[in-house]
Amino acid sequence: MIQNGGGAVPRLAVFTDFDGTLVEIAETPDAIDVPSELTERIDRALQDFDHAFAVLTGREIAEIDHYLAPLQLPVAGAHGAQRRRADGTLEAIDDAVISGADAIAQSLQPLAIANPGLLVEAKDGAVAMHFRQAPELEGEVHQAMQEALVEHPQFTLVPGKMVLEARPVGFDKGAALRAFMQEEPFAGRTPIFIGDDRTDEDAFRAAQELGGIGIKLGSGDTVARMRIADVDSVYALLRGLGDLAHRDPEAEPLLSDATH
Repeated sequence: MIQNGGGAVPRLAVFTDFDGTLVEIAETPDAIDVPSELTERIDRALQDFDHAFAVLTGREIAEIDHYLAPLQLPVAGAHGAQRRRADGTLEAIDDAVISGADAIAQSLQPLAIANPGLLVEAKDGAVAMHFRQAPELEGEVHQAMQEALVEHPQFTLVPGKMVLEARPVGFDKGAALRAFMQEEPFAGRTPIFIGDDRTDEDAFRAAQELGGIGIKLGSGDTVARMRIADVDSVYALLRGLGDLAHRDPEAEPLLSDATH
């Protein structure tokens, strides 16, 4: 996918989504199956990339900590509304954003109660409504979310895979990636972002504008310049990029160009 043509091996900063990228998507957010070896794979990536490895996710930071314990990674949660730097510092979330997200979540509850196939996921700073178990209600979900945001113009709607999310204007995975790239240990490196969803497009774009590469899992329109097939391919890619990071710059290319 990335070719070492005999010059200096790039120093990489690697960013990934979580659901659909490091773990398979499940029917509900709490039904995911986290492979027992995932933390070991990520710990190796931390060593390979000199700790320049971060997760950019729609989940809250606390959830990522739970699933990847005992690791505590640099994480952008709730699509960038939350961010923990590599030094462990947490960026504060504005109280108005938290209260706005709470109000939006409350306004969506009647629709979810009336339709058990819908799930409202309330976060500090963002709200998601999942309709994977009731795809026929997508229109009603969009209408309810749009109506909820009339009173909260500081939020915007972001579609995902069988989910619609309300997040604060100005926060997205691309902005989070750019913020990380201004800090150690990411600064001065070449960014790689791996993701699978429409919510990852901002991060693909940011990585590529900063001289790196966006890598999308699966099919669908994307700005990412490269593709891979599935979650297992992500694990193989991380291993390959780690090998590349330690490779003799005079060696033959380790990986070949990817196709769209």
